[in-house]
Parts: sequence; structure tokens; C-alpha cells
Amino acid sequence: MRYRVKALRPGAGVTALTVEALDEAEATARLQHEGAQVLSIVAERGNWLATRRARFPLLLFTQELIALLDAGLTLTEVLETLTEKESRPESRQLIERLLATMREGRPFSAALAAQAETFPPLYAATVRAAENTGDLSPALARYVGYQNQIDTVKKKVLSASIYPLLLISVGTLVIGFLLGYVVPRFATVYADSGRDLPWMSQMLLAWGEAVEAHGVWIALGVAGALASLILALAQPATRAALTRLAWRTPAIGEHLRTFELARFYRSLGMLLVGGIPIVPALGMVSGLLSAHLRSGAATAMDAMRRGETISAAFAHGELTTPVAARLLRVGEKSGRMGEMMERIAIFHDEEMARWVDWFIRLFEPLLMVFIGLTIGLIVVLLYMPIFELAGSIQ
Repeated sequence: MRYRVKALRPGAGVTALTVEALDEAEATARLQHEGAQVLSIVAERGNWLATRRARFPLLLFTQELIALLDAGLTLTEVLETLTEKESRPESRQLIERLLATMREGRPFSAALAAQAETFPPLYAATVRAAENTGDLSPALARYVGYQNQIDTVKKKVLSASIYPLLLISVGTLVIGFLLGYVVPRFATVYADSGRDLPWMSQMLLAWGEAVEAHGVWIALGVAGALASLILALAQPATRAALTRLAWRTPAIGEHLRTFELARFYRSLGMLLVGGIPIVPALGMVSGLLSAHLRSGAATAMDAMRRGETISAAFAHGELTTPVAARLLRVGEKSGRMGEMMERIAIFHDEEMARWVDWFIRLFEPLLMVFIGLTIGLIVVLLYMPIFELAGSIQ
């Protein structure tokens, strides 16, 4: 669920931002954990297509920013150039707000933090670290690479889901056509035959007669049930319950945990490579974790403040897998913890991709068999009286 929040953030003043969370309490708790004071919070229920059209092209903006910085322009000159070439009023106004904040003497990272609805906290943290080291362009390039890798994983999962969804849609339409049109026609024919029909054929034809007599009411009932289902899925409480159910499912929950840890390690590795210390970096990326793992991040931070090693602290917070634990210990010995976390993320991404590929390869034929058997059963039950009639004639 997306929430529009106005919050008082240290060093940034009152800012408007959008937060993804299961419910209002989780969104408020996450911002308070980051040191912000929530002034107002409202669930976002806007039109999805309008939201997509109004979204700021963050990656394109970042790539243009990198190109102009590499060309030798100062940051202020880059933003002025982007303002002049921007054709969309919303994007132009956003860049002008960034410029106005910087002309007040505040750093670029503070300007980004003031527009937290558009620029994620991870983006502002990357820029803040780069301001300390003076390598803004390489830091932004790391963020672009990070976001591209995240998008690649999401596209793999989405592309693997298209064919099963298509099968489900077509199968549902075919079964609906049989039950809503063909079966009622057969029921009319068999009603005047006067023959005894098999029990399952009688049940199917009784359905056909009901559709023939009360088709409008049945259609309205089905539409109402679908609308109720969609409305229920739109509620944060329902989605939270489904999420908890998925996490409790043995096979699915373990892979959901692997997927979240991969994104967590990639984000944390990017910040460590950018020069941000481990404890502040962990606090910045803990918001990416679900409620099931966020408490583990707090436990890990407390352990590191007590002087424990990163691998031991992550183990206490249950933020590791057997592979991650070993690679973390290697990173502690080599001193290249940021790069090692990115390797952990790559390993888990590949593991997740293999599991998704295996699941889809198994699920697709099972789904086709189920749809085929359902359609075949309906057809056989419809034609069974005809087969019996042909046998009696012989």
C-alpha cells in the first residue's frame, strides 16, 4: 500500500513523500525509526494509469546528470541545462525546486531529501556519500547499475508469469463459455428426451437449466463476487494477511526471504562502496525489508554497536544464508565488504532466477493438464447421454 506522508525530517524540514508499507502503522513506525516526525499520513488511492504517467523518469534524469557532469559542467549548470530542455511541466518544476534549494546554500543531497516523494532515500544517501568524497558521477553510475539490476530481476519474474496468466485467462474464458452458453443449450435438448441421465450429467444440466432461467442474476452474482474480491485485495489488511500466509508457506516463504535479502545486500553493498559506514548504511536500507526481517536489521545494528563483527551481527539478526555467512567472513578478512555483498546479491539473484524457471516449467504443464481435464470432463458429461443412446440403438 502506498501512503502520502508529510513529515518533519532532521536537516530537511517538512517534506512530502510516498511510503510503501503494509499498513499505516508500519509506515509511521518506519519513518519514526529514521528520525522523522510524522505530521499527516493518507492512503494513496489515485488512478494507476495517471500515477504511471506522472512518474518522474529518475533513471533518465540520472543518466543525463552523469553525462553532463562528465562533460565538465558544474552541478548547478547541469540542473539549469536540464530545466531548459525538459518538456514536461511537472519534471521541470521538480528540477527548479532542486535548484532553488541549492541556491539557498544547501547541498544537493538535502535538496533531494526535500523531494523524498520522487527521490528514494537510497538515492539521496548515495549522493550524500559522494559529496564527502567528491565522486558524484561514479556514485550516480553505481546507482544506475544497481537499479538496472533490480529491474532486470523484476522483469524476469514478470516475463515468466505472462504465459501462465495467459493460460489461466484463456482457460477461464473457454470454461465460462461452456458453462454459460453450451451447457444451457444441451439442457434444453435433454429436458424433452425423457431419458434417465447419469448423476454427474444431471448435475451439469441442472446448472444449465439454472443459467437458462436465471442467467442475468447469476451473471450479476459472479460480477459482484469478482468486484468484492478485487475490493478485498485492494485493502491493506487483506494484502498483509496474504503476505503473512505466503511467508508461512515453507517453499514460497524461503524464496521470498532470499529475494528480499538479495535486494538488501545489493543496496547495502552499493552504500558501502560509496563510503558510508556499515551501521548508518544498514539503517538506510532496513526500510527495504519487510516486517519479518526489519527487526533483524535492528538487532544486527545493536550487535555491531556492541563491537561484534558484521557476519556475527547479521547471523544474530537472521539476515544471512549459509552462502552469505561464508562470503561475509571472507569480506571481513579481505576488507572489501561492499564488493562481497554485491557478490552475495548476484548469487541469490541467480538462485532466485533458477527457482522461478523451475517453478514455471513445472507449473505450466500442470496448469495445462488441469484446464484440459476440466474442459474434457464438461464435454464428456454433455455427450455421455448421446453415447448411451447410440449404445442402446446398437
